[in-house]
Amino acid sequence: MSTNILVKPLVTEKLTAQMEEGHFAFEVRQTANKIEIRKAIESRYPGVQIKEVRTMIVRGKRRSQFTKKGKVQGRTASYKKALITLKPGSEQIDFFEEI
Repeated sequence: MSTNILVKPLVTEKLTAQMEEGHFAFEVRQTANKIEIRKAIESRYPGVQIKEVRTMIVRGKRRSQFTKKGKVQGRTASYKKALITLKPGSEQIDFFEEI
């Protein structure tokens, strides 16, 4: 069940800089709560001790594109983001070893 909660880790320039301080971000299922997210991360990455879990829902944006048939409009998908803070002295999560 815990494998269905975590969709993918989020890796941006800002989040990569915050990884050294013990802050990580994941895209998670919209129905997941903080307790389920904590258990899923602790089972996926053993040895990791979580201090705090914060969540937010990122709304999809409108997108438009001009084609031969005219203007085509659509939306990007909404998703839920979980921001994880690790306890000091905890093992770090290494996303890049799985690649």
